[in-house]
Amino acid sequence: MAHFGLIGEHLGHSFSQAYFTQKFEREGLKDHRYQLYELKELEELRALLTSTPDLRGLNVTIPYKRSIMPLLNGVDPIAAAVGAVNTIRIEYGHCTGYNTDVEGFRTMLLPMVGDQRPRALVLGSGGASRAVVFVLRELGIKFRVVSRSRGTGDITWDLLDPALVGVCPLIINTTPVGMFPKVDEMPDVPMAAIGPRHILLDLIYNPERTRFLDEGAARGARVANGLAMLHAQAEAAWRIWNS
Repeated sequence: MAHFGLIGEHLGHSFSQAYFTQKFEREGLKDHRYQLYELKELEELRALLTSTPDLRGLNVTIPYKRSIMPLLNGVDPIAAAVGAVNTIRIEYGHCTGYNTDVEGFRTMLLPMVGDQRPRALVLGSGGASRAVVFVLRELGIKFRVVSRSRGTGDITWDLLDPALVGVCPLIINTTPVGMFPKVDEMPDVPMAAIGPRHILLDLIYNPERTRFLDEGAARGARVANGLAMLHAQAEAAWRIWNS
């Protein structure tokens, strides 16, 4: 038996279990299981590893992508450069951290921008934001990170005015604002400044269309949710677990 799973604080929104369960069925892997492990505190990870000796790999989501790194035995160079881990390979009790959000976001972004390199606003400064920033730097896209604190971003939310939104055609939401079940919420972006030249990306995939994307599309913006990123990062995680 081989077990895999997702760890995070609140996992009711996740499609990962359904995704991997269907994958195991397609590939005839009857002895494989994927579970959701809600951890109220990250310290519960040790007990999980001890109680589940057949655990071979984990995905990591909010809020543990950064705080989990010191608990691991090793970290892949890309994850170290990003400063966040979303995938763990477990081999003989040895836990190595990786970041497949980088590959996932690159897959999501490139079809939307093509050869263009528009200025960007990155909403949020958590673990997913770090992967987004890594890809933007890799592609030579200039950006600013919007955060609650200047210590973790370039500007704070109160400085996000229509003029700044107007000169940044690419806006990426990396926060959980608008995620199921709080689907009526959205990031505090001056949407009146959004128009047809904008591209709005939301890493959330549940709901399929967040209020942020709905309001952007209503103003003529091109929009995309995080489903393509989910699939790409999940397949990258699967390759890591089986390498």
